[in-house]
Amino acid sequence: MAPQYAPSLRSRLAPLLLFLQTAFIIIYAFFVEVDSNVKVDGETFSNFYAEFQDVNVIVILGFGFLCTFLVRYGFSGSGFNLLVAVMATQWAIILNGIESWYYRGKIRVNLRSLVVAEMCTASVLISMGTMLGKTNPVHLIIIALLEVSGFIVNEWVLQTLLKVRPLNSIMLLHIFGAFFGLMLTWILYRKGSEQRFEKEKFDSKTGLFSMLGSVFLWMFWPTFNSVLVDDRTPGRKLGAVCSTYLALAVSAVTAAAIALLSHPKGKLNLIHMQSCILAGGVAVGVSMSAVHQPWEAMTIGFSAAIISTIGFQYLKIHMLLAFQCHDTCATLSTHGLPGLLGWLSHLLLQIRDSDDHTMAIRFAVFHICTLLITITISLSTGFVTGLLLKWNFWRPPQSKKCFDDQAFWEVHLNSGKW
Repeated sequence: MAPQYAPSLRSRLAPLLLFLQTAFIIIYAFFVEVDSNVKVDGETFSNFYAEFQDVNVIVILGFGFLCTFLVRYGFSGSGFNLLVAVMATQWAIILNGIESWYYRGKIRVNLRSLVVAEMCTASVLISMGTMLGKTNPVHLIIIALLEVSGFIVNEWVLQTLLKVRPLNSIMLLHIFGAFFGLMLTWILYRKGSEQRFEKEKFDSKTGLFSMLGSVFLWMFWPTFNSVLVDDRTPGRKLGAVCSTYLALAVSAVTAAAIALLSHPKGKLNLIHMQSCILAGGVAVGVSMSAVHQPWEAMTIGFSAAIISTIGFQYLKIHMLLAFQCHDTCATLSTHGLPGLLGWLSHLLLQIRDSDDHTMAIRFAVFHICTLLITITISLSTGFVTGLLLKWNFWRPPQSKKCFDDQAFWEVHLNSGKW
């Protein structure tokens, strides 16, 4: 008897996409215009366009290929990543431009606003890693819209109430995305997930494609951390690029060493490696404004790789057994823990550089409040989103059909044709 896959999404996904895209077109037609300024924060179009393309590569190619490590989920991993990314970016442009619309009557779009929108989208792609293979595309679109909304609300709260710099609030996307995803996977936990899903497997071919995604992320991560740094202060952007590269280099070396030590047979695991070599870039991105010396970035990268590698090896299974959180891509170890380390490094470095004890204490209080607010809004938004997605109206895939492209894509098996 032929396997019964998930029902056709024609009655759910197609109307949702057409409705949202039509609504976006109408909003853009009446309220959005292109900013005609030649320069963006003092940079010419040609210079900033190269950085915009680097961020684009991270969001589309990097995260897209990174999600192809599952044997039977390559189409969905890369295809749904693109679909979610473009929908979330359009929505983020609108939400980020509400203040401009309120004061000027128009939402102005330029390369910087596109980059900011794509960085908001990155938090969604991070959260997707926790739910990879266990949702349908309708779920993912809803997650994208609600998480982008929650992330931008978090930015507004931090910048308005605590006067946090825009760059610092945006770089908390790793922490926000990781905790949002953990809450989501806890709410949508499937009974019996203590045992590995039948199709949650990877092989050498899919691992190679996924490693390609990690390489894209590794290569372009210095731009991701430095693109919004104000270059009007001499050396700041160069310092951000150098610090990120050094942290990435150290984390790659350290992750390889720790992975060898933690493996029973002393061998490298490709999926293990690709998930941990970015830890240094994540951590130093969160602490960027307080990192001034190369050794500081290298130390952060070293520590982040150790935490991420050990977390990937042991924390994923413990989160599943103890808290019923099935984190497919070990997002907590890849983004959550390095992000928290970066937050702590920022706090310690800022206190060390402060000559006024009163100001240091005041900064510490505000910095702690920043983290607490971010985690609170992240968990709250994830909780509401999870409750909404539990509704069977969205037709979630059955456990036996998880991690399988055939539920959503036209796949011709053993025919040599696609």
